Amino acid sequence: MDSQVTVVSNPLVEVCITSTIHSSEVMRRFNRGITIAELKQKLEMIVGASASCMDLEVLSVSGKFLQKMDNDEALLGSYPVDDNCTIHVIDKSGGQMGEFADVSKVEKFELSDEAYSKKTDSARAFMKRQGIGHFNDEKMAKKKAELAAREEENKVAAEAISVGSRCQIQVPGQPTKLGTVMYVGTTDFKPGYWVGVKYDEPLGKNNGSVNGKRYFECEANYGAFVKPLHVTVGDFPEEDYGLDEM
Repeated sequence: MDSQVTVVSNPLVEVCITSTIHSSEVMRRFNRGITIAELKQKLEMIVGASASCMDLEVLSVSGKFLQKMDNDEALLGSYPVDDNCTIHVIDKSGGQMGEFADVSKVEKFELSDEAYSKKTDSARAFMKRQGIGHFNDEKMAKKKAELAAREEENKVAAEAISVGSRCQIQVPGQPTKLGTVMYVGTTDFKPGYWVGVKYDEPLGKNNGSVNGKRYFECEANYGAFVKPLHVTVGDFPEEDYGLDEM
């Protein structure tokens, strides 16, 4: 009785895809029955190069060059392609690895503010025609008046606050905090009147200095600056958390 040996090859092969465009490597599975032309079409979505600009090479699992895949009509399975080998894509269009990773090398379109103001189809022109945002004179005047009135209220409130006073700080959206007034007046970091506070707990943002200028002394994260209208001066004794008790 004659015996026969039948070799069954897996119709699918899993390979590593590399290219001259990207430094990354991806694993993909392909049918050995597709043509090289069909393979290139699939590789377009992976490496971003046009199929018409591709040259393909097959490398062994160890990275050794085996053969160019230069016959678009040939089947993938006709080349020495095994699991975990590499198909390297060479982009003949001139694209280089990382070519657009540095956006500073990409030429940018720039338009001067004067030229932009002259355009009639821009967002700025539309906002002017519709009186939107800061192009609404009435709304902007009202907002300016409200800010001025608010700042006058802060000034009056600041005049009633003395350095060394115990205080309660209530800023909308934040928990109530207790502390001691350390500074009252204007600052260099923002316009208007401000109150410098040393909190009883490390709930602040600084140590009494902002942008290199010192306004008062306190430990790091105990200092903060708030608007006078958020400060209530009164008998607010420092809470005893029993840290010295056993």
